[in-house]
Amino acid sequence: MNHVEIWERCLAMIRDNVSPQIYKTWFAPIKPLRLEGTVLTIRVPSQFFYEWLEENYVALLRRTVRHHLGPDARLMYDVVIAQTENAHPQTVNMPTLNAEAGRTTQQLMSMPLNKSIPNPNVIPGLKKVTLDPQLNPMFTFETLIEGDCNRLARNAAMAISRNPGETAYNPFFIFGGVGLGKTHLVHAIGNQVRFYYPGKIVLYVQTERFIQQFVEASKTGGAHDFVANYQAVDVLIMDDIQFMAGKDKTQDVFFHLFNHLHQNRKQIILTADTLPRELSQFEERLKSRFGGGLLAELKTPGEDTRAAILRTKTRNEGLDFPDNVIDYIARRINSNVRELEGALISLIAQSSFNGREINLELAESVVKSFTQTTTKELTIDQIQKIVSDYFNLGVDKMKDPVRRREYVQPRQIAMHFSKDYTKASLKTIGHHFGGRDHSTVIHALRTVKNLQATDKTFRKHVEDIQKIIENYGYGN
Repeated sequence: MNHVEIWERCLAMIRDNVSPQIYKTWFAPIKPLRLEGTVLTIRVPSQFFYEWLEENYVALLRRTVRHHLGPDARLMYDVVIAQTENAHPQTVNMPTLNAEAGRTTQQLMSMPLNKSIPNPNVIPGLKKVTLDPQLNPMFTFETLIEGDCNRLARNAAMAISRNPGETAYNPFFIFGGVGLGKTHLVHAIGNQVRFYYPGKIVLYVQTERFIQQFVEASKTGGAHDFVANYQAVDVLIMDDIQFMAGKDKTQDVFFHLFNHLHQNRKQIILTADTLPRELSQFEERLKSRFGGGLLAELKTPGEDTRAAILRTKTRNEGLDFPDNVIDYIARRINSNVRELEGALISLIAQSSFNGREINLELAESVVKSFTQTTTKELTIDQIQKIVSDYFNLGVDKMKDPVRRREYVQPRQIAMHFSKDYTKASLKTIGHHFGGRDHSTVIHALRTVKNLQATDKTFRKHVEDIQKIIENYGYGN
């Protein structure tokens, strides 16, 4: 028997063990490629598809293949990698069924655009290191849907990719709320630069990781090596730069690194949750340099863009969703891309685990449950805006060090609701209120509790703000 005949027999056995919907979604799209001895290779349409099979149906696959090819049988996946702007579709072979647990032995690190690149510019005599670009190969411009919410940032990012360090967009400062695609966009730049310029050193690093690296290097006497290796980078991508707030020594090192890279026409890309001038506990000289290139805001995508994102996501993952389901999810989930994709995954899980058809009825059930579990997730910035509007104050007064009562009490109320309505730690809450420490937040929480019990006017303020929050659709 050839590979097609063997796979047809496997499918017949699988069909008897799963629901029609699961078969249609997860097994019908698979294509047999070849049979070499007892190794059967099948093609699956995406990395997500492959991971879902391995997570949920590997035991069934193992049993089925071994039934038809013997106890030594192995199954190889040929995983289609999403097509990029300047490359043909690629595949990567992923073996499975060669361990009792069914886990793979070859990981995605073997995929293009994710291998380590030796650093050819390390200063002689210093400790040589290999800089892994830390880029996600799945984050490309093709998988980042353009809309009014990101058009400026996306077009600028593509221009930077074609000519890094040589445009007026240096530094490129991207800001916006959580889940709007900042990380996706900067990874897309890095991947595209590496396609156009294989010899350039691209490095993506989260700011918290940068801080940790600097602290460790300082403790071990390796600060000089640390700086020298970062100076060798051609494209430096720093994600969530706001977490450098209050880190004076790290800011000083980054200031000199920034100057070195900029003066040598190296590309600098930064992301944050706010504009440079609104970054608290940052040196003015850094904020000035952050704002010296292009500032691009990512906003919440509109309904049409959300629908396009969902269609692209399902198509890239090899999944077939009815248009009315896509449109319904796009209409009901309107917060950010991350929650949009979370709702999609929830729908896939409900369909697969319960053997239900993906239709509007199931989508309504899943989205209702999904939104109920996420409605409490107000952001601290939103809470500050609600409280400042109620008291007719500027949001900046929430962060000022001024101790006047008309500023202190609104600030304490905002801290109270930040603790109640977000998952943020006390330290994170304090950071959003002008860099205050956790003990200040604890004091504010106690004060609000005490004043609600003793001050009728204060209690009325808290109750009014509670109602405003609930009117926004958030519940305790």
